[in-house]
Amino acid sequence: MAPRNDLGLTLLACLAILFPAKALTAEPQSGAAPLPLKVCADPNNMPFSNKREEGFENRIADLVAQEMGTHVAYTWWPQRRGFLRNTLMAGSCDVVMGIPPLDMIDTTHPYYGSTYVMVSRAEDDLDISSLNAPELEDLTIGVSLIGDDGTNTPPAHALARRGISENVVGFPIYGDYREEAPAENLLRALEAGEIDLAIDWGPRAGWFAQTSKVPLTVTPVTGTETYLPLVFEFVVAMGVRKDDHDLKDKLDQVIAKKSEAIDAILSDYGVPRR
Repeated sequence: MAPRNDLGLTLLACLAILFPAKALTAEPQSGAAPLPLKVCADPNNMPFSNKREEGFENRIADLVAQEMGTHVAYTWWPQRRGFLRNTLMAGSCDVVMGIPPLDMIDTTHPYYGSTYVMVSRAEDDLDISSLNAPELEDLTIGVSLIGDDGTNTPPAHALARRGISENVVGFPIYGDYREEAPAENLLRALEAGEIDLAIDWGPRAGWFAQTSKVPLTVTPVTGTETYLPLVFEFVVAMGVRKDDHDLKDKLDQVIAKKSEAIDAILSDYGVPRR
């Protein structure tokens, strides 16, 4: 299962219940101002995006639009169930940032890849990266749960396979949307000492560790081959409608040309890459 987007984390359960749709993409008339790059994004999902346009996906979208000689126009929608159906597929935008390859839409070439990570308080000096580490049996571990039905993420499934459940605490990834960046509830619990270890999607954890008042250690998970076919690493792309070939080609060209600038933005936000 892909992280919500997360893989941005990105989209996860919000990619469910999609229906095909088609929207007309107009071309500007000669001499007219260029049409904006219409992007749909979550208004409260740092470090990926927010309404103040402070996320790294906001910055990458700006970079792409500038290279295309235009600007970004946002449609804001929470990344929950029905996100794509109500945004991209409904024609309210032309691009969704931070999405894994999916059959129901077309995606650009990936512009980064990341992985799940283990996060601990630096003062605890936990030297753990493997999902097979025996120490996991004795720690209070936080993992994200996706969707109203509490669907499990890959780390939660892996721990369950080991029979580790009584010391695992699940945190709904949607959280309380009245809070700032509700998906960070898992990492806030770690910061507050309520859990010993968090296993989370790398981009969110890397950013949180950079901004946390409590020093945190972020380590990519290892030992994942034991839990195949579960996937812990994902590539991330931009999503467009299947019939929007011209836009996809333009985005691919920009991604290739601006790869170093994109990578610099990801570094600014502490995004671990694989």
